[in-house]
Amino acid sequence: MPPREVRVTNRTGVSRRVINESGTAYLRLSWDYPWEAFSFLPSLGKEIMFEEIKETIEAYKARDPAARSTMEILLLYPGVSAVHSHKYAHWCYEHNLKFVGRAISQANRHRTGIEIHPGAKIGKRLVIDHGMGIVIGETAEVGDDCLIYHGVTLGGTGKDHGKRHPTIGNNVLIGTGAKVLGPFKVGDNCRIAANSVVLSEIPANSTAVGIPARVVKRDGLKVEDYATEVDQVSVADPVRAELDDLRAEHEELKAELNELKKYILDEAAGA
Repeated sequence: MPPREVRVTNRTGVSRRVINESGTAYLRLSWDYPWEAFSFLPSLGKEIMFEEIKETIEAYKARDPAARSTMEILLLYPGVSAVHSHKYAHWCYEHNLKFVGRAISQANRHRTGIEIHPGAKIGKRLVIDHGMGIVIGETAEVGDDCLIYHGVTLGGTGKDHGKRHPTIGNNVLIGTGAKVLGPFKVGDNCRIAANSVVLSEIPANSTAVGIPARVVKRDGLKVEDYATEVDQVSVADPVRAELDDLRAEHEELKAELNELKKYILDEAAGA
């Protein structure tokens, strides 16, 4: 009996049921079209996936005043597309399909301008505003309800293997052009000001400003929800505060020196 082939499509992919001359049947993986090679990717739990997309769209509506409709966000916002594609890339990476995962990541990068390494771990309801030029490294982790602006880098330092990228907590705002470099943690409810360069750990409920970034604590005060309020600009400048203190101290020293000069002159005149 000549070999016969029957095309079979199932959840795990596209294969062919081949019956050879002896009547033995077996399955052979094959694809008629290149895109069918990706048909083995998981559905990621359709109900969970759609619920996460819904939550993400609501987060965009809450934080982006330019967002006008659900359809616009879903189809035209690069951040939504980038994070959704990353879920497939990350699944491949976790299942030792690193080449496929990297291929998805690079296609996503060329399409959106957002480069997320397939090894990175991304939390729920991440809002990426504009997104062009964002780079998130292999061992980076981003918590839930974060807001990241364009030009941000979550990068590593050195050539060591293992953890070398930052861990971002929940509800963190990272301003335009900020760089967070190294294997440390940025705590929950933090804000990193635009163009800051963060090189060390940031405690929770803080603001990091400057190059290199310095921390502004909010002790004794109600911590503002920076990510929800989308506030990048109303930040205290710790360098300015130090300069003001130095200026005040300088004025006090000048006043004391003038008094001392006057005293010496008075004493000399009396003698």
